Amino acid sequence: MHVSVPAVKVEKLTKQIKAEPSKSIQSRVQKARDIQLKRFKGLKITSNAEMNNKQLKQFCNLDQQSILLLKQVITKLSLSARAFHRVIKIARTIADLEESVKIKSNHVAEALQYRPSSTEF
Repeated sequence: MHVSVPAVKVEKLTKQIKAEPSKSIQSRVQKARDIQLKRFKGLKITSNAEMNNKQLKQFCNLDQQSILLLKQVITKLSLSARAFHRVIKIARTIADLEESVKIKSNHVAEALQYRPSSTEF
């Protein structure tokens, strides 16, 4: 995963912004971890990142809109199979953070944004 972080403008640094409290973020992350632990109970893995191809097919069903988006991006960015699988794992994690049973196209789109060259699609 790759995240570009541009320099922050002085105006933003001095502006009073209401951010999500750390406790809230911690709670959301813990819920996502609990979802993954429950999902993989009885398996030799504990997180989405550890899924193999068989487990990806079992736990990461994509809707038609997500599949179409991925097809377009694979063609445009020439993604490898490994990169394709990594995007799906990240999308699964994003869905878990939202407590969504299904991976939706917005989860896939967000996961694609974390790729170094994803800004071209």
